[in-house]
Formats: sequence, C-alpha cells, structure tokens
Amino acid sequence: MKELIKEPESQVLVRFQDCDPYGHLNNSKYLDYMLNVREDHLINTYDFNVFKMAKEEGRAWVVGHHEMTYVRPVFVMEKVIVQSRLIDYTEKYVQAEMVMYDLHKTHVKAVLWTKFFHFDIKAQRGKEHSEDHLKLFKNLLVPIGEEKIEKRGRALTEELKAVRFQ
Repeated sequence: MKELIKEPESQVLVRFQDCDPYGHLNNSKYLDYMLNVREDHLINTYDFNVFKMAKEEGRAWVVGHHEMTYVRPVFVMEKVIVQSRLIDYTEKYVQAEMVMYDLHKTHVKAVLWTKFFHFDIKAQRGKEHSEDHLKLFKNLLVPIGEEKIEKRGRALTEELKAVRFQ
C-alpha cells in the first residue's frame, strides 16, 4: 500500500454571508467549513465517497457528537487552512479532528472533534465497520495525547509558538 497522507489540509476563504455584523465567522459556520473540508479530504485524498457509499451500499456515517474549542476569531474574507485527521476509531465509529489555522499556520483558530457512527440506512441501526475499513483506519490513525479538547487547543497553540521561536 502506498503511503497515505494522514493529515491533509485545504485553504478556505471565509465568506461574507457566514459572518456576523462585526465581521466574525458565526459559531455554527465553523462546523460547516470544517465538515465540508473533511468531506473533500475523504473524497479527494482517499477516494472515499461516503455519499456514493450511502446511495449504493445503504451504509453511512452519522454525526453522534461534536466538540469544539474556539481559540481565535476568524474574519470575513480571511483565508484559513483546515487540516483534518483521524484520531480514534472502533468497530462502530470514527472520530475526526479538524483544526482551523490562519493562512500561514502561525495561529490556531479552532479545533473540532466529531464522532461519526457507522449506520445501516435500511435497518436504521448502527453497523460494524468492514475489515477493509478497519485496515484503512489503522493506516490513517494519528493518535493525540489530549483527552480534553481545550487542552488540545492549548497544546496545538504551544506547538506553533515553539516552532516560531526556534
């Protein structure tokens, strides 16, 4: 198997309609931007199209849990980088982390953890992952040390500071 990109990233432009009257990105829109980028990463980096799979195979992943920490504001027409990675998985779920940075990756803007549960659409119940999926997840896993998202946000911020001052 060829080397997989475990932490793909994409540039996104923050749009006017997604911001409040003060020019800050609305809280709910962070979710939209980060989840859209993760979907793009799955399709473009791993050729893993969850929408096609839902339509053709009757299985999908549904959001079971979101957790986010906001570190710095994001402003209208600001370009940001969103990086995603798989940080945990079991037979029944995957957990992804999406990190939003400023354009130069000198500051963390926000961190999102989302747990997606594997789901049988026809039976309307949870479903275990296939062996192929578990093998892929094992190859993509990027373990992190923090168990609390606030600590993760601080740790990522400290990592960036350390890099800037080397």
